[in-house]
Amino acid sequence: MSALVVGPLTRTDLVRYQGASGDFNPIHHDEGFAREAGLPAPLSLGMLQAGFLATWATDRFGAENVRAFRVRFAARVFPGDTVTCDGAVTARRTGADGEALLDIDMTCTKQDGTVAVYGWATFATDEDE
Repeated sequence: MSALVVGPLTRTDLVRYQGASGDFNPIHHDEGFAREAGLPAPLSLGMLQAGFLATWATDRFGAENVRAFRVRFAARVFPGDTVTCDGAVTARRTGADGEALLDIDMTCTKQDGTVAVYGWATFATDEDE
């Protein structure tokens, strides 16, 4: 599976995601506010990176096949960062209803190798995959 590379992220990317999500916390777009909070720049929304992970996964396994999806935020992402989303199938199993399932472990990693978001998903699959 090939990785999804996004970036470098821009302030516009953050503001556009804020508009789509309805999260208008100024820490994500206001330079002065972010600096007063001790940050070097406005902070990307963690759900933006989670969305990149979801895109990586659904592009490969199909949005209609999602059975579970969860994330854990691990590091901050700022404008100028490039993130890479990737993952691997960690288990093939049969669900309680007999459905063939794939368990996927994923990461969204910054250009310096720091994992920004860990993700886990379960997808239905054809038994032959």
